[in-house]
Amino acid sequence: MSDPTSHRPDHTADESAFLGRLADRLAELPGVEAVSLGGSRAQGTNRPDSDWDLSIYYRGEFDPRHLRDVGWPGEVAELGAWGGGVFNGGAWLEVDGRPVDIHYRDLNSVEHELAEAREGRFRIERLMFHLAGIPSYIVVGELAINQILRGDPPRPTYPEALREKAPAVWWSLADLTFGYATTAHAAQGRLAQCAATLTVATSYAAHAILSARGEWTTNEKTLLTQAGLANLDEILANLTPADLPKACTAARALAAAARP
Repeated sequence: MSDPTSHRPDHTADESAFLGRLADRLAELPGVEAVSLGGSRAQGTNRPDSDWDLSIYYRGEFDPRHLRDVGWPGEVAELGAWGGGVFNGGAWLEVDGRPVDIHYRDLNSVEHELAEAREGRFRIERLMFHLAGIPSYIVVGELAINQILRGDPPRPTYPEALREKAPAVWWSLADLTFGYATTAHAAQGRLAQCAATLTVATSYAAHAILSARGEWTTNEKTLLTQAGLANLDEILANLTPADLPKACTAARALAAAARP
């Protein structure tokens, strides 16, 4: 009797072949020195419909026209279009029917941020869709946890100086923002503003917790869960204006309880 599983499509092999073709094509772009896979697919937590998140590493200069000329459907941004910071642009594409996000990474910039992180220095930049902004060391964390597909970029460990200095920066922001939620919004019954401010404050606290542990994080989607602060959902569920002072106290206590 034949094995009934022998006729099932090998999705793993198909995805591996797709990723190999994609990485090869990106590595061929002028100026690209390395390619990595990030996001949920690099961590093995992806769903079947998850995007493919890849970063291309270039040295100093990259012309997005070369990516656009490949002909994949979608949007290819210019350098600096995503704020001009460490996240300096990218593309949203469809490749062989699959959603693919491409991030531009300047190796000169990444190596600078690595040197800064090793001294415990960083800055927080605004980035669309990120409530707490992003620390400049996020591009260092990507190299640490992404799957390197092509090239040989640095593979950093978490710098001890960053672990020592970053938590105080994040906790200061968290404490001030928790206080503002209480005095400026809860006391006035401003439900939407209060809930939003508590979420930002708790996100700051999450960054503080993870940096104290020496754990990289590269996006906010799982930030609260990774830091042990996902119970904020329960605190903010079904709020009324009268509940806001209690919610502020509970959110601050949740962060304090998870503080290393």
